Amino acid sequence: MQNTLTNAAMLKRFTFAALCLASPLVAEDAAPEALDELAVEEHFATTDVILETTMGEIVIALETQRAPITSANFLRYVEEGRFDGTVFYRAMPLEWGDQPNGLIQGGTQWDPELVLPGIAHEPTNLTGISHTRGAISMAMEEPGTANGDFSIMLGDQTGLDANPASDNPVWQSGYAVFGYVIQGMDVVEAIHAAPVDPEKGEGWMRGQMLAAPVVIVEARRADEE
Repeated sequence: MQNTLTNAAMLKRFTFAALCLASPLVAEDAAPEALDELAVEEHFATTDVILETTMGEIVIALETQRAPITSANFLRYVEEGRFDGTVFYRAMPLEWGDQPNGLIQGGTQWDPELVLPGIAHEPTNLTGISHTRGAISMAMEEPGTANGDFSIMLGDQTGLDANPASDNPVWQSGYAVFGYVIQGMDVVEAIHAAPVDPEKGEGWMRGQMLAAPVVIVEARRADEE
């Protein structure tokens, strides 16, 4: 199982997009109705999903408005039970930046009985969202191949965002962020800190595979509770 996320370049490339707030001058001068309109424009529709793991719950706000294709794909996996029983299997460390840094990766591991066809790519320069702490991003080999594997960032890794100036087609498009962890970053950090097997993994993934993968017991929409 090869994945571009294992590429050496990822070690250099892998914020919460800040909401635009009215400036003090706008806040002073605008009528109440105008302020209400500004407030509406600052927020984007999201759908919360709960990943119940053997180490605790992770709650993710999927960017259903800004990344509709990728979010709909993830929701389909959730609603059809395709993530239930899958695992977080990888913990990649990065030595730079605030610690802990790196990512965890999980999902279907390209199981032919679980994966759905690849989806159209939604680059970050079009969605306006970024690989910052807590971002969830699709794993892929090249744009258009993402299906049922994903990563969660422990720190800001904006080098994974789209870079239209790059000579490399993959990095021109970057990876697709489609949501953010809103609860359970302590669980993400605990998974990242779990022991790895130094003999497991191929290529750049060697030494990044969890010795005891963390099971996603159930993935479900929060609004179903």
